[in-house]
Amino acid sequence: MNTLDAIINRRTVHTFTDRQVPEEIVERALNAANHAPCHRLTFPWRFTLAGPMLRNELAGLAIHIKGESRPLQPEDIEKIRSKILTPSTLLVASRMQCPDPAIAREDYAACACAIQNLMISFSADGVGTKWSTGSITRHPETYRLLGADPTREELIGFIWAGYGDPPETVRRPVLDQVARRTP
Repeated sequence: MNTLDAIINRRTVHTFTDRQVPEEIVERALNAANHAPCHRLTFPWRFTLAGPMLRNELAGLAIHIKGESRPLQPEDIEKIRSKILTPSTLLVASRMQCPDPAIAREDYAACACAIQNLMISFSADGVGTKWSTGSITRHPETYRLLGADPTREELIGFIWAGYGDPPETVRRPVLDQVARRTP
C-alpha cells in the first residue's frame, strides 16, 4: 500500500480479533516510529511492548479502576479483560520528561508524530490500531507495573495493534473546513 493510502485508510479499531500480528510487522512499525520528526533531536519517545504477564496485570488494574466508580457485572469484567488482552499487540508509549516547558511541549509533539508513524506503518500492513489515553495510562500502579519512573518518563498512551473492522469515518472537506488561504 502506498503512503497516502495508508494514511487515508487508517482508522481507529475498537473491536479486535485474536489473530496475531507478525513480529516483523511490529518491528517495521517501531522503526517507522523511530523516524518521526524531532525538532531538537531529543528523540523523547519510548515504546514498551507489553508481554502476556504484564497485560494480565494491566487487565486486573483496569478492572480495579473501573470498579472504583461503579459496581461491575461479570460481563463488564469480561469486556474490560478483552479490551486489554484480545488485540495481539499492546505497546505503551511514553515521553522522556524534560524540565524546560518549551522543549517538553515540542517533545510531546514529536512523540505524537512517532505514534502516527507507527500507526501508519501498521495501516500499510493491513493492521488496525487504537491509541488510548484512558485513566489507566495515568495510574501510579501502571507506572509501577511498567517499571517506569514518573519523574523521568510520562506515559502518553496505550497503542493496540491487531486485526478488526474499522468503522467508516467521514472527513470534513479540506479547503472548506480544514485549511484556509490568505491573500
